[in-house]
Amino acid sequence: MAFKFMNKELVIVFVKNIQLGKVKTRLAKTVGDEKALKVYKALLEITENVTQNLDSDVCIHFSESIDETLWKNTDKTIQQGENLGDRMKNAFKTSFEKGYERIVLIGSDLPSLTTKHLNTAFNKLQNHEVVFGPAEDGGYYLVGLSKMHDFIFENKPWSETHLLKTTLNEIKSQKATYDVLETLNDIDTIEDLKTFPQLTKLILQ
Repeated sequence: MAFKFMNKELVIVFVKNIQLGKVKTRLAKTVGDEKALKVYKALLEITENVTQNLDSDVCIHFSESIDETLWKNTDKTIQQGENLGDRMKNAFKTSFEKGYERIVLIGSDLPSLTTKHLNTAFNKLQNHEVVFGPAEDGGYYLVGLSKMHDFIFENKPWSETHLLKTTLNEIKSQKATYDVLETLNDIDTIEDLKTFPQLTKLILQ
């Protein structure tokens, strides 16, 4: 009897459903809902391309409903939880229960993200329990775990400039091992967008 080898590594991608007025809302305050939606679609395409040729498994966690037009032939599910922390925690817990040993979670608004960032995160998880990809706004664009730590996702200042600092301080106090990747900038505001000419073109059309 032949047994299928199970991949021990998983990339979780958190994706907001494509809905006018529901994505890139901070950016939309400056450029309008339609242009913000256009930018978000471009970011999704970038993220999909980055995750296409990974050695790890990939699972897409949608905010509201599964969209079969994105990430074809890829596992998909719906985020579970009342807030971002709960949804991230539940995504990790469910995946560890399935047997994955190293799990990396990313969002879908990172134009600078590459396959190398994800592979580097998995390499770091060989020797560390937690890995973060710091964002320039003080949060993080990636979190990876090789061991479940609920506290990372509980009672945190989401969307605040001290999110990563607060989380790292708690990790140190809990004596968990961690490492970090290079700092990247995600797209939340018009100032963020201006650093990426290929995306800025979308709001000028």
